[in-house]
Amino acid sequence: MPVRETTNSKVWQRRDRKSQMSIWAIQLGCLMVFVYCWALVSDKTIWEFVYDAPHQAADMGSRMVPPAWDYMDKLWLAVWDTINIATLGTLMAVVLAFPIAFLAASNTTPSRVFIRPIALFIIVSSRSINSLLWALMLVTIIGPGVLAGVLAIGFRSIGFCAKLLYEAIEEIDTTQVEAVTATGASGPQILHYGIVPQILPAFAGISVFRWDINIRESTVLGLVGAGGIGLQLNASINNVAWTQVSLILLVILGTVIVSEWVSAKVRHAII
Repeated sequence: MPVRETTNSKVWQRRDRKSQMSIWAIQLGCLMVFVYCWALVSDKTIWEFVYDAPHQAADMGSRMVPPAWDYMDKLWLAVWDTINIATLGTLMAVVLAFPIAFLAASNTTPSRVFIRPIALFIIVSSRSINSLLWALMLVTIIGPGVLAGVLAIGFRSIGFCAKLLYEAIEEIDTTQVEAVTATGASGPQILHYGIVPQILPAFAGISVFRWDINIRESTVLGLVGAGGIGLQLNASINNVAWTQVSLILLVILGTVIVSEWVSAKVRHAII
């Protein structure tokens, strides 16, 4: 306990001098970092726009009311494309993620030295790139359209599904695997009867959860030309048709709510 001596008595203090100086130095360093970051932000910000933002937001809001309900006839196909992008992309991801997860799991991989690092690299690569960036690259390579959106969602989702699945594989009950192994079962039989039944609920839950996420992500892929309702949104914004924009935003909100409700019901039924 730090104690400071005065003339004839000892006075307790919370910290000794060295600790107190260290704390002050850290606080001063944090303050300097904050000031530096704020200076960078201020240097690249046009504050006249920020001050005028409430007026601009109110003006835009007034232009978005009422929504252009008659524009709904042109949105049904875009909504259908969005659902297809999310569903097919998720299907592609779970099919490819299943073997990758077994190759990445430490208790099922054929080789921890060569194959497991490759599988983990695929997972990390997939998760590192956002679906919008995948879509941007794919539109450049194969052109605009729904196919680019499906592939973008699929490539993005492989890492997510494989990571959660290989973690589930590593947490399985080994006694069941040992029991199947004791019967003299071959490798594929151990996999089929000892491991797969234990991870099926997790696999189904991960697939539905990812589909729910992909519904939301697929609504914005059209901003870069990858199909779906985002294309209509981009066109309406470029034409300054704010009543159409408000209708599209309402449709996106409704689609996401319905997908979340479906996802919750399916997960509840499975798990």
